[in-house]
Amino acid sequence: MDGGTLYSIGELARRTGLTVKAVRFYSDCGIVPPTGRSPAGYRLYDIGALARLDLVRTLRDLGLGLPTIRKVVDGELSLAQVAAAHAEALAVQIRVLRLRRAVATAVARRGSTPEEMDLMHRLARLSENERRRLTRDFLDSVFGGLDADLAGIRRTMTPELPDDPEDEQIEAWIELAELVRDPEFCALMRRLAEQHLADHAHADGPRPDAVAIVRDQVAPALAAGLGSASPQADAIIATVTARYAALVGRPDDTALRRRLLALVDTARDPRRHAYLRLLAVVNGWPPPGDPAPALTWFADALRTRTPG
Repeated sequence: MDGGTLYSIGELARRTGLTVKAVRFYSDCGIVPPTGRSPAGYRLYDIGALARLDLVRTLRDLGLGLPTIRKVVDGELSLAQVAAAHAEALAVQIRVLRLRRAVATAVARRGSTPEEMDLMHRLARLSENERRRLTRDFLDSVFGGLDADLAGIRRTMTPELPDDPEDEQIEAWIELAELVRDPEFCALMRRLAEQHLADHAHADGPRPDAVAIVRDQVAPALAAGLGSASPQADAIIATVTARYAALVGRPDDTALRRRLLALVDTARDPRRHAYLRLLAVVNGWPPPGDPAPALTWFADALRTRTPG
């Protein structure tokens, strides 16, 4: 049709897919004013009104309010300005919805109590500064006051949730935040940090720690299906304790073996690996290997061969 054609409210409604009530509402608001009236007094609209209504419907579908829509159709705001602002607002809404979904998913999977759900929801909604403070408090409790040589380890244990995290990263962050609020876990990690520092006090240059020594020596035995009580375990125990004795600068005696056993028992606490696993998810790193099987094998083997 040509530009001189005029439409009634009913015709505009049919062409735009809006209800007659909606068209009348936008007309009454002055967003889509009538071009004129019929001899009977009914409002009539030109082709420009049809285009404005199509634009209004699109903007309303995007969730924009009437004041903003009025500024757009009146030319006070450009579509580019409105689109940019709305895209930013939608991004915030999307992040909030993803956080809520992560909480709901975690609650459904874990069968959480209302109190736990409330805690997870609050942890998920922490701002970036609040997340950093929670992490900093935990790492201070683990490494605070210890040698600066542990600064590198502290950095590798710092979670950094990205600006646009995936769902699994959000869920991992919630679990990690719960974990670092556990005083017993903080105390466990502090003991490991202190033991690491004490073990490396006499080391000349970088050396693998006790966990790495055990893992590397026990891995072939696990792969071969050897039991911790097998005679072949004796040689593995001897190799590990000799290397550990060299690391800490002490004789390979019963006292050293008891010290190593206590360290291994602490290191194989499942919460330690849970932290490292969640940390990898949050930071987008490859999943870490679980040292628990090797540590458990070694602890069983060493305990049966160490006098009480």
